[in-house]
Amino acid sequence: MEGQSSASASAIEESINSRYSYWVREALDELPYSFTITDPCLPGHPIVFASREFLKMCGYSSDEDVIGKHQMIMFQQAGINNRRSLLDIRHAIAQETSIQLTLLNYHKNNLTPPFWTLFHMFPVFSKDDGRLIHFVGVQVPIMPKPTRSESDFSRMNFCENGLGFCRREVCSDTMAELERISSFDSVLADDTELADSLCKASDLEKQRAHTAMSTILSMLTHYSQLTGRLVSDKRCCASYMSRVGASLYISLGRIKQSFVLTDPHKTCVPIVYASDAFLELTGYARHEVLGQNSRFLSGQETDVSAELQIRNSIEAGQGCTICILNYR
Repeated sequence: MEGQSSASASAIEESINSRYSYWVREALDELPYSFTITDPCLPGHPIVFASREFLKMCGYSSDEDVIGKHQMIMFQQAGINNRRSLLDIRHAIAQETSIQLTLLNYHKNNLTPPFWTLFHMFPVFSKDDGRLIHFVGVQVPIMPKPTRSESDFSRMNFCENGLGFCRREVCSDTMAELERISSFDSVLADDTELADSLCKASDLEKQRAHTAMSTILSMLTHYSQLTGRLVSDKRCCASYMSRVGASLYISLGRIKQSFVLTDPHKTCVPIVYASDAFLELTGYARHEVLGQNSRFLSGQETDVSAELQIRNSIEAGQGCTICILNYR
């Protein structure tokens, strides 16, 4: 499927269930907001939840059409969104911060006229160790505003049709495509003031986005109490946890080998990243591994001299290759 993440279906399902419990999906679906939840820690940063209102707004018959797709699929269909908007979103993801901007969305069937939305994305962190857990993207429809003149309408229509090529920008690198996009960039730059006047969100729409954000976060916080794995919209730094950014998580997720990353600058050299292959090999869940010293896998039959060699290599800042006996 186009835009599909390489993350397994079970990993996508557990992304929500293990953090907030099995009952959170039904509760989130009852909310009158259009939003998605994505997991930057899974390969491809896939969508792991899509609300009923989001599916209705975008014309999807079920969440199976959305779940597991790359999170940027939400923006690929935005015809008049220039590359700066996409880069701003990517930058917010990399910096693990909130962002609010106006996007033009298209209906799935492309028959319904495109519509403007106020897009508000915010991160969700683990309250225990400050790790980034999810991103929530809320979309509030913006009430259409009348154009100032027939000339303005023609210019906006030209921009919309022309910049429709930008919908394929994130998945096409051909020179011809980039040249076609570039030819319309100057048109969009000339019409920035016009576009702002036609698609600017009102104070009421901004308040709706804020209310949606607060309600969704409150519900996620409540359900995370059921699993004992609390979340927060603010990062809290734990003494043992080194920060691994979202962009690095995404890159590491593409590596299929079994491995962990540790932070040698911390006293107990904690594990700060564990690959999916490592978790599958050892049978541990991610939250059971992060923050632990890698020696927690050792057993009575583990070679003591091998552990000493690893410790010496860490202290010397050198690599080492040895065979060790691990326990699940």
